[in-house]
Amino acid sequence: MARRSRKRPYGEPHPELDVDAVLRGGARRESGADGRRWNVRSVAGSAKSYTCPGCQQTIPPSVAHVVAWSEEHLFGADAALADRRHWHTSCWRARDRRGPRR
Repeated sequence: MARRSRKRPYGEPHPELDVDAVLRGGARRESGADGRRWNVRSVAGSAKSYTCPGCQQTIPPSVAHVVAWSEEHLFGADAALADRRHWHTSCWRARDRRGPRR
């Protein structure tokens, strides 16, 4: 069986470039239950470990996870990016179902 080509069919228009996604470094936008907007980027892994704010457990090096930062910050976009947090993917998905962290 021949493998199907993934190329765009001849005559079909090019997909439009998402300039906003390029400017956000490939991050997607999500809204939380509280109405806050987040930039979220999936990461295949990293060289260092991080503490997940959802479960307070360590995300070991080279483990896939997400990095999230708020779109609103009192001190602007650079401060929001500096406040980004690394989450386990499952913890990020369950953040709206968790009770308040103490």
